Formats: sequence, structure tokens, C-alpha cells
Amino acid sequence: MATRSFKQALNLRWRRIWLPRLRRRALFVVGGVFVGLAAVAMAFMADGAQHLFRMAQHQWPYLPLLITPAGFALLAWVTQRYFNGAQGSGIPQVIAARQMTDLKAKQKLVSPKLAVAKMFLLSAGLLLGASAGREGPTVQVGASVMFWLGRFAPHRQPGLLLAGAAGGVAAAFNAPLAGIVFGIEEMSRSFELRTSGLVLGTVIVAGLTSLAILGDYTYFGRSAVTLEIGAQWIAVPVVGLVCGLAGGGFSRVVIAFAVGLPGRAGRVIKKHPVLFAAICGMIVAVAGVLTGGAAFGTSAEEAKAILAGEDITGLFGPLKLIATIATAISGIPGGIFSPSLSIGAGFATLLQGMLHIPIGALAIMCMAAYLAAVLQAPITAFVIVTEMTGNHALIFPVMMCAVIASFVSKSVCKEGIYHALAHQILRKSHSERNIT
Repeated sequence: MATRSFKQALNLRWRRIWLPRLRRRALFVVGGVFVGLAAVAMAFMADGAQHLFRMAQHQWPYLPLLITPAGFALLAWVTQRYFNGAQGSGIPQVIAARQMTDLKAKQKLVSPKLAVAKMFLLSAGLLLGASAGREGPTVQVGASVMFWLGRFAPHRQPGLLLAGAAGGVAAAFNAPLAGIVFGIEEMSRSFELRTSGLVLGTVIVAGLTSLAILGDYTYFGRSAVTLEIGAQWIAVPVVGLVCGLAGGGFSRVVIAFAVGLPGRAGRVIKKHPVLFAAICGMIVAVAGVLTGGAAFGTSAEEAKAILAGEDITGLFGPLKLIATIATAISGIPGGIFSPSLSIGAGFATLLQGMLHIPIGALAIMCMAAYLAAVLQAPITAFVIVTEMTGNHALIFPVMMCAVIASFVSKSVCKEGIYHALAHQILRKSHSERNIT
């Protein structure tokens, strides 16, 4: 009798405690696999689209002046009409979704429909020359995957969106540490102890899935450049100041257009979003043509060339900045992670004549500083750049550049771009619910 009672108690404990825990952990592990596969699929699609555009642009250098404005207009119309919520990076949508309690409101920002749309619309944008990256969109896709998997749990698990977002960054950059830091510093702004282990599990599995398919690589290759102790460190505050002002200015402009410009200009843009997208496309096309095609797409190859010491026109950095602003405010899907790193590398070519330090070291410092200024997340910035370049010798000057740039950025733009845009999404959602 006692043995039977013990078995019944054990069985009850299994069903009530251990089995739910096992299901919960399995959900995050399986989700990590799917997030990794989605990230790999996006990488192949995005890289293929960029390759096709570059081939066409090389053969017909002025073709973008025709297809980029028309393509931007079409993509903006399709996105607004059929896939509202897929605009821009996707990271603000995930941040906003994490703060929502209404399930239907969340589904407008993270869902299988938006995930698939994001993948194809981003690739279409890159096929047309958009100055955009795939890493931010991978965050929205990863969060959508985890949110969809949550329907198979008895209760939707906390931490699913955070895990999907962090796993997306880890798989997209082949940078698991960056994914973890991004989840803590940028997505949640706190370390959620109850879900931290499961989030780490998803990041690891997503990263391993990408690693198994794409192999071990660093996004910008490996760099071993160093900065000599002494006069060369004068570059640190200069880089922090210049990139901080540029990154803060970028964020302020994008946020201003997202909120809505005051006066007649704002009313015209709101009334004619497709025409405005076409104008943005023309700006991107002109910037791309003036740089010989360098400002189109992610410009990752140009950033690699700068890191390797190759000559790139000094106009690349400013024109890439303009092209990325135009893409970001146009209303088409596209991330700002990779373009921001390329802009930072471009600014290094402008500063080298004044600072006289190795261009490879200066580029790494500028990349981290500019990204930190845009995100106002210095830890995420220097961890991502360190993992993407494989350079640990510069970690202290890179950290200092990121911290200074983030501080300077806050004097130009009070809030990081992702959280400011997320607050705008939340305000819009709240006003729509009040109307209905």
C-alpha cells in the first residue's frame, strides 16, 4: 500500500512539476533551432539579392536611378497595405510587443505572417539597392518564431520574445556573446533571472545551428591591429565625439520622421507615403551612384576593404549615412545594424588624415563608436564589433570610444533609436484601441 502511494505521489510530481519544466526547456531549445534556420535562410536570401543587384549595377551603372525609386514606392505600398508592422528594422516592434499584454496587439508585431513577409520584403529591398541590413529584421523573425511556438505551451512562456530576439542576433552575426548582451542591454534593459537560463539556451542553440550550416567565421574577417600606448590614444576622445554626434544626429532624424514632422511637410508625407518612399529611393540611388555603388546594400565589403587598408573614397561615410537615413525613413523593411558599422568604417577614412593611426584600428574604433551612438547601448556595440572582427587587442580603446560616443549621442538625441521608435508604436497602438 505504501509502495503504491509512493508511486502515485511520484507520478503526480512528474505530471505537475517535472513534465511542465521539461516541456518549457524543450520549447526554448527547439525554438533556438528554428531561429537559427531562419537566420541562415535570411542570410542566403539577402546575400543573393545583393549579389544580383551589384551585378546589374556594375553592367548598367545608372540603372538604380530608375529602379530604386520605383522599387521603394512599390515596397512601401505593399508593406503598408498588406504587411503593416514589417516596416523598418523590426527591433522596435519586438521591444513594443514585449511591453504589451494584449495578445492580438502583439500578433500585429510578431507573427509567422510578418516573419515570412519580412524575409522576402527585405530581400526585395536589397535587390533594389536599399541601404539596409538583415540583422535587425532577423530579430523580428526570431521573436516571431518563438512567439508562434509559444502557442504549443499550456501558458505562453515569459521570455520567448527576448530569447528569439537574442538568438536572432547570435545567429545573424555568428556572435553568441553579442546576442546575450543585446538581449540584456537593449531588448530588456534588465537581466530577467527567471528566464535567463532558457534565453541563454536559445542563444546557444540558434548560434550552433547557424555555425553548423555556415561554418565558423567572423563577419568582417579577423584583425590583429593594435593601438600603441601614448599619443595614438588621443584618437579615442576624437572618435567618440565625432561618431557620437553623427550617430545621435542619425537617430534624431529617423525618430523625427517616425513621429511626424511638424507643419506642412509632415502632413504631405503622411498623405503621400508612396511618393515619399520614391523620393527616398532616389536619394539612395544618387548616393549609390556617386560612390560607385559602395553605398548600396549593407556595404559590408567596403567596410572589410577599409579594415584591410584599401583606399575608399572619403565621400563614402557621409553618403552612406544619407542613404541609410533615406532607407530608414522610407517605410520599407530593412535594418540599420550593418549599415551603421559600415558608416563607422567610412568615418575612419575621414579621420585618419588628422589622427595618423593605422586605418584598421581606427575603423574598428569608429564602428563601435557610431553603433553605440545610434543604439545608446555601448556594451552591445563593443561586444558586437569585437566578435565580428575577432580583435581583442583593441578592447579597451574600443570600449572607451563606445562609452564616450553613447554619452555624446544623448546630448543630441535623448533616447536610443530602438526604444524611441518602440514608444511611438505603443502610442499608436494605444490610440487605435481607444478609437475602436
